[in-house]
Formats: sequence, C-alpha cells, structure tokens
Amino acid sequence: MANGNNVTLVGNITRDPELRFTASGQATATFGLAVNRRWQNRQTNDWEEATSFFNVVCWREMAENASESLQKGSRVIVAGRLEQRSWETQEGDKRSVVEVVADEIGPSLRWATAKVEKTERRSGDGPGGGGGGGRPAASEPAPTPGPDFDEEPF
Repeated sequence: MANGNNVTLVGNITRDPELRFTASGQATATFGLAVNRRWQNRQTNDWEEATSFFNVVCWREMAENASESLQKGSRVIVAGRLEQRSWETQEGDKRSVVEVVADEIGPSLRWATAKVEKTERRSGDGPGGGGGGGRPAASEPAPTPGPDFDEEPF
C-alpha cells in the first residue's frame, strides 16, 4: 500500500454488517463505523469530543467473515483505503460517497477478548491471490447502494 491513500481507524460498529453478493457471486459486506476523538480545550480545560462516521466496505472472504463475526457495538480496527463512489438515483439525482475499502479488519482487544478461528482457505487465496479485499474487476458491477447511501455521509 504505497499509494499514499492509507487509513487506519479504530471505532465502534454502528450497524450490523450487511452481506450481499454481486451478480457473479462476489461477496461484499458494508457496515458503519463511529470514530471518536477526545481532546482537552486549553482555554476552558473542559474535555470535548467529536464523532466521525464512516461506511466500511469489504470483499470476498473478508466480507463473509465480517458478517459472521462482527455486530453493532463491536470495537474494531480497520486498515484500508479511501475510495469515492458515484451513482445516479432512479430520479436522476447524482450521489457520491467516500468509503473505506478495508484491507484488514480486526477486533480491538483494549477492553475485550476475542477467540480467533481460522477459516478454510479457498483456492486462489495465496500471496497475490484473490483474498486482498479490493474492488472487483472492471467487468464486475459494483453492488447496488443501500438506503444509507442516499444520505449525506459527512
């Protein structure tokens, strides 16, 4: 990931992962992530807080594993990249959203424990294989956006 578009977020899942499949059977899952930032106001000495909300997208086996393992309220670490996606609604309105496309997702062990179970690897998932969590090939249509994408994300 040397393209300069890398993000690592730690936050709480705001909605259960939604698992869908593209027309060719490619698994994709999306969930919301709330990331809190806390700081002390130097003038008032009061603690202040701001929350940012992100849509996270994952693909293939990671999508299936995320939908089986994660739930609303879980605290996770997401490493990936930002990607902008645009589409047109049935009414002809143009929409655009910036999403985090996950390369890795893991539980935060700061205030919780986790039991890790290795899944059986499918063919083609070795190094450089098909398990990288990227977008599907150009011939692969992106999944139809859900109702959450009609809202302004920021």
